[in-house]
Amino acid sequence: MSNNSRQNRPGIFKGRACGGKCLETLGNGVYKTNPIIYQVLGICSALAVTSRVENALVMGGALIFVLTMTGLMVSILRSIMPRRIRMIVEVAIIATFVILFDQFLRAFYWDMSKQLGPYVALIITNCIVMGRAEAFATQNPPILSMLDGVANGLGYAIILALVALFRELIGSGSVLGFMILSETWYVKNLIFVLAPGAFFTVGLLIWVINAFRPPEEDGG
Repeated sequence: MSNNSRQNRPGIFKGRACGGKCLETLGNGVYKTNPIIYQVLGICSALAVTSRVENALVMGGALIFVLTMTGLMVSILRSIMPRRIRMIVEVAIIATFVILFDQFLRAFYWDMSKQLGPYVALIITNCIVMGRAEAFATQNPPILSMLDGVANGLGYAIILALVALFRELIGSGSVLGFMILSETWYVKNLIFVLAPGAFFTVGLLIWVINAFRPPEEDGG
C-alpha cells in the first residue's frame, strides 16, 4: 500500500476512531485528572487494599475492567435510556460487570477472592465509575468512552500500586513475597501495614505529585 493511501485512510493512527481525542482522553485519565491524585476519589479502596502490591494490582485490574465495560455499555445505550431512570440503569450495568469480575476471582483466584471480595463488591458504589459513566460515557461515542474507562482505571491502578509498593516495602521489608530489606538490619515499620500507614502514604503521594506538577497545569 502506498504512503499516500495509508495517509488518507481514516483510523486510530490519526485519532479519527475517537474524534481526534484519543491521546487527550488517555492523558487526562492517567495523569491530568487522575481520579485519586487530583479528584480525591476512590480513597476508601486506596486505603483498604494497598497493604500488598498483589492486592492493589488485582483491585486495579477490577476497576479497569468495570470502567471500560461500563463506559462502552452506557455509551451504546445513552440515546435510548429514559432520563428519569438513567442512573438506575447505570448502577445496574456497573453491578453486572462487578459481579462478573467477582465470579471470575471466585473461579480462578479463590485466595484473592477471600481477601478482596468485599472491596470488589464496593466498586458498585465507587464514585469514579458512576462519575465517568454519567459525565463522560453519556456524552461520547463508544470507543472514546472505553478509552476513558481504560485511562481512568489505569490512573487509579498506578496510584494503588505505588502506595502498595511503599507500604509493603516499609511495613514488611518485602515486595510480592521477595525479601528486599533484610531482617538482619531492617526493623519493620508496622504502622504502614495498618490503615494509618495507608492514609499517610496516600497523602504524601498526593503532596509530592502536586508539588512537582508544572504551574501551567494548575488551571489558573
